[in-house]
Amino acid sequence: MKITVVGAGAVGASCAEYIAIKNFASEVVLLDIKEGYAEGKAMDLMQCASLNGFDTKITGVTNDYSKTANSDICVITSGIPRKPGMTREELIGINAGIVKSVSTSLLEHSPNMILIVVSNPMDTMTYLAHKSLDIPKNRIIGMGGALDSARFKYRLAEAMDAPISDIDGMVIGGHSDKGMVPLTSHATRNSIRVSEFLSAKRLEQVAADTKVGGATLTGLLGTSAWYAPGAAVSGLVQAIACDQKKMFPCSTFLEGEYGLSDICIGVPVILGRNGIERIVDVPLSDAEKAHMKESAEGVKKTNGLLDV
Repeated sequence: MKITVVGAGAVGASCAEYIAIKNFASEVVLLDIKEGYAEGKAMDLMQCASLNGFDTKITGVTNDYSKTANSDICVITSGIPRKPGMTREELIGINAGIVKSVSTSLLEHSPNMILIVVSNPMDTMTYLAHKSLDIPKNRIIGMGGALDSARFKYRLAEAMDAPISDIDGMVIGGHSDKGMVPLTSHATRNSIRVSEFLSAKRLEQVAADTKVGGATLTGLLGTSAWYAPGAAVSGLVQAIACDQKKMFPCSTFLEGEYGLSDICIGVPVILGRNGIERIVDVPLSDAEKAHMKESAEGVKKTNGLLDV
């Protein structure tokens, strides 16, 4: 199993680290355009191998896509990160060019790859990959919902003063501060609905805090977060590589599901060796349906800025 991660910045390097530590891949190729940067990150990570007990080989390369040949799964993290006060949508101009170029180069050398898009605005970049590449829709996946769901569960656990292992919850919709749809009606603590523990007002606050989870960290750090995004990507990669049939909310191309078409947006899917193996239809409350529709309108508006 060979994995390529494009972009050796904080998110890409964290992704490579978590994949290596889980020890399910034979090789991870880390690629960046900055001379020597990916090579340095790869060397630093390989010097962790004996300390962390993994045998995955991590290779760093500078802009040489031939070294990514025959990758099973490719991840695009490259692009400019958010800075305080920026929305994900404001990154579209630069990142669209990067994602289109990178995805085309990856496909040239790995025609059977499954592609995971992380670059923001993520739903629109995933849509761009669909329009740019002639491959089945199940092999193009946007990573956003897995991260947003992790942040949702963190906020729920915080509100209930409960261990996160007790919590189950999911966020669908667009990967944006306004587009996220935390499914509070489905969230549970050990199979008991969280509404049994938290008031409606407190749940509204949890949902609001979840939506601005990325912006909150950007304000604190001065740039985008990287630990949780890297871990979220590694979770998707492992589910595919190990054919786990796990369910994650991912941005996928819809053709009528959830009443939406010609859009990539976060919905629950089953991930396995073929990428997205099934889209799961989850019943939504009237409020959640309304929020999902509003979210889709926002994503389509951003998609309209693309030159496709």
